Amino acid sequence: MSPHSAPPSPPRASRPPRTRLTIADVCADLGISRSTFYEWRAKGRAPRCIKLPNGDIRINRSEYERWLTTLEEVA
Repeated sequence: MSPHSAPPSPPRASRPPRTRLTIADVCADLGISRSTFYEWRAKGRAPRCIKLPNGDIRINRSEYERWLTTLEEVA
Protein backbone atom coordinates (compact mmCIF):
# COMPACT_ATOMS: atom_id res chain seq x y z
CA MET A 1 0.00 0.00 0.00
CA SER A 2 1.45 3.37 -0.94
CA PRO A 3 1.61 6.15 1.65
CA HIS A 4 -1.09 8.08 -0.24
CA SER A 5 -3.61 5.26 -0.45
CA ALA A 6 -6.60 5.22 1.80
CA PRO A 7 -7.07 2.13 3.93
CA PRO A 8 -9.68 -0.29 2.60
CA SER A 9 -13.23 0.47 3.67
CA PRO A 10 -14.92 -2.03 5.94
CA PRO A 11 -17.53 -4.12 4.15
CA ARG A 12 -20.96 -2.50 4.09
CA ALA A 13 -23.69 -4.28 5.91
CA SER A 14 -26.32 -5.29 3.41
CA ARG A 15 -29.66 -3.69 4.11
CA PRO A 16 -32.61 -5.98 4.49
CA PRO A 17 -35.32 -5.48 1.88
CA ARG A 18 -37.87 -2.89 2.85
CA THR A 19 -41.04 -4.36 4.26
CA ARG A 20 -43.25 -1.65 2.76
CA LEU A 21 -43.14 -0.67 -0.89
CA THR A 22 -44.15 2.59 -2.51
CA ILE A 23 -46.42 2.76 -5.53
CA ALA A 24 -43.34 3.75 -7.55
CA ASP A 25 -41.59 0.54 -6.39
CA VAL A 26 -44.53 -1.63 -7.45
CA CYS A 27 -45.01 0.18 -10.77
CA ALA A 28 -41.30 -0.16 -11.59
CA ASP A 29 -41.34 -3.86 -10.72
CA LEU A 30 -44.41 -4.53 -12.87
CA GLY A 31 -43.49 -2.10 -15.67
CA ILE A 32 -46.79 -0.22 -15.41
CA SER A 33 -47.74 3.43 -15.04
CA ARG A 34 -49.07 4.99 -11.85
CA SER A 35 -52.40 5.56 -13.58
CA THR A 36 -52.66 1.84 -14.32
CA PHE A 37 -51.95 1.04 -10.67
CA TYR A 38 -54.65 3.48 -9.51
CA GLU A 39 -57.08 2.05 -12.08
CA TRP A 40 -56.44 -1.47 -10.77
CA ARG A 41 -56.84 -0.19 -7.22
CA ALA A 42 -60.20 1.45 -8.02
CA LYS A 43 -61.39 -1.84 -9.55
CA GLY A 44 -60.15 -3.90 -6.58
CA ARG A 45 -57.48 -5.64 -8.66
CA ALA A 46 -54.36 -4.21 -6.99
CA PRO A 47 -52.65 -5.58 -3.90
CA ARG A 48 -54.06 -4.42 -0.58
CA CYS A 49 -52.63 -1.05 0.39
CA ILE A 50 -51.94 0.90 3.55
CA LYS A 51 -52.94 4.56 3.49
CA LEU A 52 -50.70 6.62 5.77
CA PRO A 53 -52.00 9.66 7.69
CA ASN A 54 -50.27 11.96 5.18
CA GLY A 55 -52.14 10.27 2.30
CA ASP A 56 -49.18 8.30 0.98
CA ILE A 57 -49.81 4.68 0.08
CA ARG A 58 -47.61 1.72 0.93
CA ILE A 59 -47.90 -1.97 0.11
CA ASN A 60 -46.56 -4.61 2.47
CA ARG A 61 -43.95 -6.66 0.62
CA SER A 62 -45.55 -9.88 1.90
CA GLU A 63 -48.96 -8.74 0.58
CA TYR A 64 -47.42 -7.83 -2.78
CA GLU A 65 -45.78 -11.27 -3.04
CA ARG A 66 -49.05 -12.98 -2.05
CA TRP A 67 -50.95 -10.93 -4.63
CA LEU A 68 -48.45 -11.89 -7.35
CA THR A 69 -48.95 -15.58 -6.61
CA THR A 70 -52.71 -15.16 -7.12
CA LEU A 71 -51.96 -14.02 -10.68
CA GLU A 72 -50.02 -17.15 -11.63
CA GLU A 73 -51.61 -19.33 -14.26
CA VAL A 74 -50.96 -22.99 -14.87
CA ALA A 75 -49.81 -23.47 -18.46
